[in-house]
Amino acid sequence: MKRFILILQFMTRIPINIDVGFDEDFHKSLYYFPLVGFVLGVLSFTIGVVSIKLFDPFIVSIIITLSMILLTGGLHIDGVGDTFDALYSYRNKEKMLEIMKDSRLGTNSLLAIIFLILMKVGFIYSLIKYNLLWIIIFMPVVSRLSVLLMTYKTVTPRKKGMGNLFIGKGTFDMIVIGTTYTIIFMILIGRFAFNESNIMIIKMATSIIPVFLFTYIFKKHVYKKIDGVTGDILGCTIEISELVYLIYMYLLVI
Repeated sequence: MKRFILILQFMTRIPINIDVGFDEDFHKSLYYFPLVGFVLGVLSFTIGVVSIKLFDPFIVSIIITLSMILLTGGLHIDGVGDTFDALYSYRNKEKMLEIMKDSRLGTNSLLAIIFLILMKVGFIYSLIKYNLLWIIIFMPVVSRLSVLLMTYKTVTPRKKGMGNLFIGKGTFDMIVIGTTYTIIFMILIGRFAFNESNIMIIKMATSIIPVFLFTYIFKKHVYKKIDGVTGDILGCTIEISELVYLIYMYLLVI
């Protein structure tokens, strides 16, 4: 429980005024990454349910997308911007790492963030129209599950950085356990909370496959660029994995 509270405080802006002290094995909180996503998913879904009583689906999809950014303090969306500015600057490795640390917004960053948000809004809007809002509960769950794969057998090209707390610390057990309880959550929530069919639940569970495939390909791509993974890359992985999840579910159920 202590590590879960710590990682919830670390990865979100949810006000939890509990001082649980420092954990020397903080990297073991990776086990709880999908669970943090579940908390974010439930909160976003709740915000969506309340908003739909006041606004039309398009406005609600914007509110949900905005809520995810606010709940995480923009931490991961910032990673998207820094990653695209750096990796697609066509510079050498050292310059790319330098660009990642630069707080200024470049063209690649701006375009990546704009289109990411627009696409999320569009796909969430489509899910709402077909009365499938509950599917977004697992969007941040599956995306944070992907981080376990991104931190598995990886190294960091930097000596310092927040991402260093987790990079290379992911284990096969973490991936298996995280995947297992993610699927269990899908079954319980889908079946008992929303009375969905087994076919729908199976479709949702298979969303892990394309997200893992994207993560694997992205990891290989990043290694070719900077010979490792950074905290910005982890944040970018979360954001794009959410989009991959939305696209997959849209194609499968609509």
